Amino acid sequence: MIASLRGTVLSVGLTGAVIETGGVGMSIQATPTTLSGLRAGEEALVHTELVVREDSLTLFGFADTDERDSFRTLMSAKGVGAKLALAMLAVHTPNALRRAIASQDVAALTRVPGLGPKGAQRVILDVADKLGPVTGDDLGAARAASETAGGQESATDGGPEPHADVVAALVQLGWNEASARQAVTSVTSDAAADQEPDTAAVLRASLRWLGGGHRG
Repeated sequence: MIASLRGTVLSVGLTGAVIETGGVGMSIQATPTTLSGLRAGEEALVHTELVVREDSLTLFGFADTDERDSFRTLMSAKGVGAKLALAMLAVHTPNALRRAIASQDVAALTRVPGLGPKGAQRVILDVADKLGPVTGDDLGAARAASETAGGQESATDGGPEPHADVVAALVQLGWNEASARQAVTSVTSDAAADQEPDTAAVLRASLRWLGGGHRG
């Protein structure tokens, strides 16, 4: 079991990063929240979970043990694999998930791509109080809340699609392409022309927009 990883960050992408330790570059998959705290060239510590499948070994990295332990607990629910568990933590913080499960808030859980009402009810039954009580500062309340922007999809005049990498990352997390495109368009439509938001900021804003229940 690889419980943690400390080393120099070689690269950071939208859905993962590479951290060098002992001369070996270790690839991890992680939530946008975890990735936003990593900087190429700097040393980092991530708490990890190795998921073993017949055809793959995938290392998942987390900013703290709470997020990692929540990931483990979510995977104990029937029908929840690593990809869905990571998507749940991309949309909701552990505290937001605790509240949703404790209050049997199916609507909040189904904001996660790939998790329908029946799946959400199964998670509520299987996880129950295993995530524990709400603890610490709820830094993700804003992530789970809907952004107040109108969400109108603006027309484009052709040419390169803005933030195509963010759309691709959202699709990889489980949203359909139409929803991903609408989210990116909505969160960037009000940005000033001379203040184009960076890729990481667009991804986080798009996740908040989608987590608020908007659909394409």
